[in-house]
Amino acid sequence: MAEFPQKLQEVLDALSMFPDDNDRINLLIDYSNKISKVPEEIAKKPFPEENKVPFCESGAYVWSVKNPDGTLKYYFDVENPQGISARALSAILERSLSGESPENIVLISEDIVEKIFGANLSTRKNMGLTGIVQKVVREANKYLN
Repeated sequence: MAEFPQKLQEVLDALSMFPDDNDRINLLIDYSNKISKVPEEIAKKPFPEENKVPFCESGAYVWSVKNPDGTLKYYFDVENPQGISARALSAILERSLSGESPENIVLISEDIVEKIFGANLSTRKNMGLTGIVQKVVREANKYLN
């Protein structure tokens, strides 16, 4: 069983309390509504291609900033307001990984997508959401060494 940073594990534990798909979907929709706006000092539209998540049809972007204590702060944007899954995942990752060390973040595996959304995602949606996780890990890797 994979270990996750504490705040991310807390989200996974909360989601596991909703075995009913409809309840889980409603919780994920609630998360999707909590995505923060990217501050202008981080990025302005049109966003740079280097921050865009490959394969994500919802137009997801990821930025990271190193805090003075060595932890990271993440910022996300999802251009498609109908991209509820991408927005939910971004909000979850923003809240649960900001304040974590790059060393902890690079250990996060792609199976987090299935743990959050279940196994019934379409291949295209799974690719896009997995791309968000991969981008988060790549961002953390920039701060190692």
